[in-house]
Amino acid sequence: MNPNSLVSISDIDKEEILRLLRQARYFENHPNQRILEGKVVATLFFEPSTRTRLSFETAVNRLGGRVIGFSDASTTSSSKGETLKDTIKMVSNYADLIVMRHYLEGAARYATEVTDIPVINAGDGAHQHPSQTMLDLYSIYKTQGRLDDLTITLVGDLKYGRTVHSLLEAMQYFNPTFNFVACKELQMPAEYRQFCTDKGMRYEESTDFSPEVIASSDIIYMTRVQRERFTDIMEYEKVKNLYNLNAAMLEGSKENLRVLHPLPRVNEIDQDVDDSPKAYYFQQAKNGLFARQAIICRALGIDIPEE
Repeated sequence: MNPNSLVSISDIDKEEILRLLRQARYFENHPNQRILEGKVVATLFFEPSTRTRLSFETAVNRLGGRVIGFSDASTTSSSKGETLKDTIKMVSNYADLIVMRHYLEGAARYATEVTDIPVINAGDGAHQHPSQTMLDLYSIYKTQGRLDDLTITLVGDLKYGRTVHSLLEAMQYFNPTFNFVACKELQMPAEYRQFCTDKGMRYEESTDFSPEVIASSDIIYMTRVQRERFTDIMEYEKVKNLYNLNAAMLEGSKENLRVLHPLPRVNEIDQDVDDSPKAYYFQQAKNGLFARQAIICRALGIDIPEE
């Protein structure tokens, strides 16, 4: 495994996380540079994506590199039966870095085992999404002025939501208090609850997205119930509309409260929330560009200033 690969947020420690956040701030102030000139980045998206793929590709373009890859696996030789191993080894001949999203948990880790070039995990099944975590941390820091001692409420699909799994692991360094709001079918998996216990992170579980929970929150992190993770469509239909946030629900919330969402949303955040100063999900998506510029430079071993 190339040591500059980023498969899980647990691959980097607190010091590295904070360094990447400082570099993200640098790129927010200086987004257009030529520091990737001569570098080729392959974006391999075996699963649909809008924000992640476009922000990674924009990050490369704004830094002067070039992008190859695909956004639809059905147009590649994998549709002919080519193995993931062969695809990765082939692409490694052409690129300096692979950014990969895959529907199978562990696919990104496997990719690092069959190539010497760095791999960035852009989401693997319901497992991890470390670059999303970095932009989430950057968004939290920008809106709160700190990462320490915050109350973070995670709402919706906590079972399959790789973004909340990664965020939970990253927050182990910052003494958070979590509210897990989900129905029984989508509750936070036992291994992540045990992780909180092992790391001394406080958490409460509830099936009720109550005014008391909202009033206690510094961050509300809404998630989409992901139809693509369900094998039983009736099970999806039963839970898809259980948690919804509207503007009236934010009355009485903390002044510093911000609403995050990894997007895309379906109906879990009403349109009327968009006009609230507490809505931050579109800015959050924009922050993905700067966080991913920092992650790409780390993967390629390029030193950049910090702010």
